Amino acid sequence: MATSTLKPHQRELFGQPIGLYILFLTEMWERFSYYGMRALLVLYMTTSTLGDDARGAGLGWTSKEALALYGWYTMLVYVMSIPGGMIADKLIGQKKAVLWGAIVLCLGHGVLVLTDIWAFYTGLGLVILGVGLLKPNISTMVGGLYKEGDIRRDKGFSIFYIGINLGSLLATMIVGLVVAEWGWHAGFGLAGIVMVLGLINYIAGQKYLTQVGNYEPPKADDADEVSYGKLYSKLFSSPKQLSIAGVLLAASLVGWYFMDWGYGLLFVFLTAIAALLMMIYKELETQVYKDRFLVLLLSFIMVIIFWGAFEQAGGLMNLYTESNTDRNFFGLFEIPTVMFQSLNAGFIIMFATLVASIWAKRKLKGKEASSLFKMALGIIIMGFGFLFMVFAAMEFQKSGTSSMIWLVLAYLFHTIGELCISPVALSFITKLAPIKYASLMMGVYFASTGLGNKVAGIVGESASDYGEYAVFLGILIFTVIIGGLFILLLKPLKRLTHGAEDNERMMHNDETEGFELADPEIND
Repeated sequence: MATSTLKPHQRELFGQPIGLYILFLTEMWERFSYYGMRALLVLYMTTSTLGDDARGAGLGWTSKEALALYGWYTMLVYVMSIPGGMIADKLIGQKKAVLWGAIVLCLGHGVLVLTDIWAFYTGLGLVILGVGLLKPNISTMVGGLYKEGDIRRDKGFSIFYIGINLGSLLATMIVGLVVAEWGWHAGFGLAGIVMVLGLINYIAGQKYLTQVGNYEPPKADDADEVSYGKLYSKLFSSPKQLSIAGVLLAASLVGWYFMDWGYGLLFVFLTAIAALLMMIYKELETQVYKDRFLVLLLSFIMVIIFWGAFEQAGGLMNLYTESNTDRNFFGLFEIPTVMFQSLNAGFIIMFATLVASIWAKRKLKGKEASSLFKMALGIIIMGFGFLFMVFAAMEFQKSGTSSMIWLVLAYLFHTIGELCISPVALSFITKLAPIKYASLMMGVYFASTGLGNKVAGIVGESASDYGEYAVFLGILIFTVIIGGLFILLLKPLKRLTHGAEDNERMMHNDETEGFELADPEIND
């Protein structure tokens, strides 16, 4: 069928729905705004209130105070994806959730332009709420662009993932220059301006998204209605369920007692989510749905472990780069430490579609290419990236400095591992999650990412006691063992998915064409 006869939401560009590129650009500008502000946050908080240079006055906080707020902030922007997913599932749908999330983000960045302390806290709060609404739901919409069994889904998520990292790359390259010239709040303002661009792009591209993210109010007798209140009420319907809830609550209260109130609130929140997931599992209608739900929850363990190791890039590896690495570039100039953070985003842009294509060809040739296998292999590949950090630490112990080539190789392996797990996990959720809980499960995924960030901080702090060599080696061994364990369990875990990925094929949005392999080379 000719392209001109297709409806806008059926049209394709480079073999993918045009709606993918609308969501790509929206997410790109959202990530620019997030990573741009994220890069400034700790530096702004620790800058003197008198202003040390052209950037202007900061908040004058200690490093400990700044890092504490930064840690909670970076975790909360992901944990808030859970209520953001619930709101979409229950009240407004993914499409409107993304719209309102973008609007709240614009307001948050706008408030951060102001210099008052109330504006700082208010702006951060609005950014947390905005990301919580936008982040899980835009990813769910990407999955909704593809019919069930469409093998293009994983590649589509990889393309979408390029948008995330392109936004990050542009932010790290541009925002710092703006701040150096016009000050901190100009940087916050730039983050708001690009978020407005993302909002305009999203609104303008609605005709390509008419088939995804829509909310339909449930009918009075609708068995698929999402009612979190009813799910929680059933938690108290039997002594067994009540005892499980009691154990979960007791565990959270113990955490509250031995730690501070912030961790206590976090534990109570996670207890509530764990109870909700338990009741969702119980309420699923068939064993197939129950089994798939269980596999999805187990995959989140891999997500937490992966990000707990990977996020050393912003902590321990960053500090190691600053103090222990020879950053002199052939005697011409010294590479700033922050520039090494762009290696990950740059490698993703270079290799994302290549990695996705390799997996797609393996799938069509009948070789192992399940999402669970990719994710487990991704943990192992990322873990081997720390082998190069072990070599770097050994070189530093011997000569007092280490070559930056170890960092480049580490980031390369970390990136390949990320491409095997992160976009694949996003796609996997849209395949296995019950439709009416799709946004909630995407929110749980991002919350798992946030918990991984918190784990990364705890692991990184241990370097002060054990040294970088021991920590890098420990991460290498642990990740390889965990990835290998999931590969050993691959067959029983795949059985529990009940063939969710067994019949994937190249498909088109034109419903008259049905299933077909669109790439002749892949067909061969």
